Amino acid sequence: MSEQTKVPEGILCSSTHEWVLEDGDLCTIGLTDYAIEQLGDIVFVELPEIGASFSKNEVFATIESVKAASEIYMPIGGKIVEVNEAIINSPEIINEDCYEKGWLVKIEASNPSEDTVGLLEYEDYKEEVA
Repeated sequence: MSEQTKVPEGILCSSTHEWVLEDGDLCTIGLTDYAIEQLGDIVFVELPEIGASFSKNEVFATIESVKAASEIYMPIGGKIVEVNEAIINSPEIINEDCYEKGWLVKIEASNPSEDTVGLLEYEDYKEEVA
């Protein structure tokens, strides 16, 4: 992960290292730069089908790196409306840019005001994992 990684303003992070960026009821979900640093080179990602619904903290995807396989947890509940097809064929995009190009899914949030309780602003998250 390069120092040039630009963290979008307003993202919220979970203790399991996922991030969420709200845009009304549409939320983009991805993995934090810290998670990517810990995983190392990503070699495979399995994403859910469009239309699948997940509750907050439910496993929704799997990611494999040269170091380990990890489950990815939904930071807020909702229905999958888009998956990042580019990372399925080129998972290294996640290593290169986990916020802009390497996002995982977009969801229609079912209850964003309640589900974001307990998530941390990026600066607070970075202090937690430091």
